[in-house]
Amino acid sequence: MMRLPYQESAEGLNAAFIGVPLDTGTSNRPGARFGPRHIRAESSMVRTYNATTRAAPYNSLVVADIGDVHVNLYNLKDSCRRIREAYQKIMAAGCIPLTLGGDHTITYPILLAVAERHGPVGLIHVDAHTDTGEQALGEKIYHGTPFRRCVDEGLLDCKRVVQIGIRGSSYSPEPYKFCREQGFRVVFAEDCWSKSLVPLMSEVRQQMGDKPVYLSFDIDGIDPSFAPGTGTPEIGGLTTHQALEIIRGSRGLNLVGCDLVEVAPMYDLSGNTALTAANLLFEMLCVLPGVQSY
Repeated sequence: MMRLPYQESAEGLNAAFIGVPLDTGTSNRPGARFGPRHIRAESSMVRTYNATTRAAPYNSLVVADIGDVHVNLYNLKDSCRRIREAYQKIMAAGCIPLTLGGDHTITYPILLAVAERHGPVGLIHVDAHTDTGEQALGEKIYHGTPFRRCVDEGLLDCKRVVQIGIRGSSYSPEPYKFCREQGFRVVFAEDCWSKSLVPLMSEVRQQMGDKPVYLSFDIDGIDPSFAPGTGTPEIGGLTTHQALEIIRGSRGLNLVGCDLVEVAPMYDLSGNTALTAANLLFEMLCVLPGVQSY
C-alpha cells in the first residue's frame, strides 16, 4: 500500500494498512474481495505529504502494510472469527488499523476487537445504507447487519454515532426507526446536496468529544457517477470533495481505527473507484492522532 514497507505484524507500528478480502457477506453484486489488491495497485501514485492540509503522516508515525487477513471464503462466521483474532493482535500492539475491504460485514468483527481494548466507541459511518438490518434469509451476519450486531453486543456508544449519506429505496415505510431508537444521528444524502459539509463536521466533532471514535467509510456513500465500482450503488450520493470534507473534518478526534469498504473493482474498469479509495485512505492516515503538520 502506497509503496510502504511490508511487515508481518503490527509490532512497533503506530498505524498499519491491512486488507480483508472478503465478500461472502454481500447481498447484491459480489467482487469486494478484490478491493484490497486493486486499492493497493491504485495507491502507487499517492505521495507522502498532504499539500492541502499540510499533514506529514510519515514524519510523525511509523506505518507499514501488514498484508491481508486470511479469511475463510467458504464460512462467513469463521471469517469473522479470523478477523477478530487478527485485530486483537493489532490492538494489543497499540497500532491503529486502516482497513481495505472487503464488504461491510468486516466492520463487525473489527469492532469486536476494537471495543475489547477501548470500550464502546463513537462511530462516524459514511454509507448509502444504515446496515442495521436484523437478518436476511435467516442469517444475522452479512453486510446489511454489522451495526445492528454492534448494538446487540454493546460495541457502540450510541449517543456518539452519526451516519452520513443515507439514501435509496427500502423494504419498509420506516427503515430508519431502529437507528433513531438507538440515538443515532442519521444525515440523509438529500440534506448534503449542493453544500459544504464543514459545518456538519464541526457538529460531529462536538458530538464525539475526546473519547474513542471509529471511522467506517463505505465507498457507496459516494455517488456512483464518481465511484461506480461497488456492489450496491445508489444514485444521489456524496461527491468526492464532500468525502474529503468528512475525513478532514475528523482531524482532532481520538480515532482508534478506520476502514474503507465495498470497493468491487470489476464494475469500474477505469480504476477510478479504487483510486478514490486509495486517496481516501491516505486522508484517513493524515487525520490520525499524532500526525503533525509541516
